[in-house]
Amino acid sequence: MNDFFTLTTAAGIAHLQLNRPERLNTMAPPFFPALRDAVRALHDAGEARVLVISSTGKHFCAGMALDVFGGDDALLVTGTARARLNFQDTLRKLIDCFTAIDEARFPVICAIQGGCIGGALDLATACDIRLCTADAFFTVQEIHIGMMADLGVLQRLMKIVPQGVAREMAYTGDRMSAERALAVGLVNAVLPDAEALLAHAMQLAKNIAAKSPLAIAGSKLALNHARDHGTASALQQMTLLQSSIFDTAEMATAIDAWKKKAVADFPALLPVAKF
Repeated sequence: MNDFFTLTTAAGIAHLQLNRPERLNTMAPPFFPALRDAVRALHDAGEARVLVISSTGKHFCAGMALDVFGGDDALLVTGTARARLNFQDTLRKLIDCFTAIDEARFPVICAIQGGCIGGALDLATACDIRLCTADAFFTVQEIHIGMMADLGVLQRLMKIVPQGVAREMAYTGDRMSAERALAVGLVNAVLPDAEALLAHAMQLAKNIAAKSPLAIAGSKLALNHARDHGTASALQQMTLLQSSIFDTAEMATAIDAWKKKAVADFPALLPVAKF
């Protein structure tokens, strides 16, 4: 598919695995649209009910490849008013590549081993659920190279961990250990090693994929709206959302399977029309 990751789908579970361990799975500019397009293709197809993002090698991802910052790439030119205007559009497009994860109509589980550094933390915070290994660590690396993090972590991290914790990470770039990440709610579970991590992520994905994809998609829409809006607005959105997707046939299938302790057979979501 590309030089950055592999993508497979089975039984409603999509698995996107970063596969450049020799480069610490760093992100070069082509990585971003490749990730965006892969996630949005899954969204549009409707077959995937959950996505697991994992990695290979010692570290999950060391963030943006440093040679990007040291080169003469036109992406980073800001010497004139026109260049700065162009930079804004470029940055918006980069941000959108991780927003695709947040907007996907299925939950995204991020399985992190080793370092989750810089841009990797932007990616991880766009996911619904984060899991990690005992040797994992998290850092807002950008502050060490004289820039603020700009791909979403500053906006999303404060919705996940206490504000003071997010600010300390942003201002210092200090590494947060797996134990601390679990304590502050950045991750849901800490596993002993990468093998156990992936097994746990896949079991969680299997549990989610067994639920009604309609109810799961609605739940993600409601949770995201509540995260970004006040309670009154979120409750109003809930009345509109629930009235639009409430399906007694879907519920009957779920209740019947629950009573029989069986796995329900739900139809996939419809594919999104292409224009």
